Amino acid sequence: MKKTSLIQKLEVSKKEFLETSKLIIEPNIISDPKKYRILLKKYMTLEKIVFLYEEYKKQLVSLKEVDFILKNDSDTEMKELATTEKYKILENLSSIEKKSYNLLFSSKEGDETEDDRKAVIVELRSGTGGDEACIFVEDILRMYTMYFKKSGWKYKIIHAQKGGIKGYKEIILDLNGEKGIYGNLKFESGVHRVQRIPKTESQGRVHTSAITVAVLPKVKDIEVNINLSDIKKDTFRSSGSGGQHVNKTESAVRLTHLPSKITVECQEERSQHKNFEKAISVLRSRIYQNEKEKRLRKISIKRKSLVSTGDRSIKIRTYNYPKNRVTDHRIHKSIYNLAGFMNGNIQEMINLLKLFENK
Repeated sequence: MKKTSLIQKLEVSKKEFLETSKLIIEPNIISDPKKYRILLKKYMTLEKIVFLYEEYKKQLVSLKEVDFILKNDSDTEMKELATTEKYKILENLSSIEKKSYNLLFSSKEGDETEDDRKAVIVELRSGTGGDEACIFVEDILRMYTMYFKKSGWKYKIIHAQKGGIKGYKEIILDLNGEKGIYGNLKFESGVHRVQRIPKTESQGRVHTSAITVAVLPKVKDIEVNINLSDIKKDTFRSSGSGGQHVNKTESAVRLTHLPSKITVECQEERSQHKNFEKAISVLRSRIYQNEKEKRLRKISIKRKSLVSTGDRSIKIRTYNYPKNRVTDHRIHKSIYNLAGFMNGNIQEMINLLKLFENK
């Protein structure tokens, strides 16, 4: 997010703070404990934002003064001092920006949609790049599972198809937790591109590979009504875990929704019945997401934004290993700590995407 956009949001928060300050002392608010508690919580959050905003403006003034010295002063010693001071100011500004993003994001939690609060189905699939794409699926899986752990969410593998040498051609997760999972992860849907030297590359050349990520909100049967006569069911022997059992019984399930041609496989459970239940859950989510994407595409034409459409054909992010950089192309934001990002520290990027969408 650009500084001008951040300042605009901070200005809005300051106005809200002044309005809330007047409102919270009104007799009808004080006499209503519930209203007072809600308003007090808002007041305290806005107070922190305003404090940061005032400090932010001071640092920006200091930056202008330092830049003036660097441009106009001929004294070498003064320029050295100004350079050191500028480095400190830029660090302070960066710190204030991060704190502001977090507070602005937390103040918007009440704006969550019903979908944002839902659990999700996460699907990862290898794309262009052969074996390297399969390895990157495993890398992104690790990144997400570390993020899930930090967030206190629990996941189960519904379906997994191994890659040729290593990694996965496809893996599907069932993710649950108390907080709004879809509200955070919906921005992850799309094409994730990696640029690095594959382990299989003998000449040290940088290759570009890609995988697709789909994040689908889990929906109940009352939200998506599936007619069983529209489903073709096939069973087959599982190639996943389960010991000798998987080789003896056809516990794996493949469901095809005939009207939409959507196909789902599930083979991680030993029981065909349990695999069928999980496959139905994934199928329901995919049908729901298909309808949602159609609506969002119409909206995105008007908004000229693809931040939350969930369109899996759009290149959303590049992970550049030689430059230690991850870039989100929708908001033109780069983070120069790829190792940290791949260790599950992705919340900063998600917060920026949320703020961009709210804007």
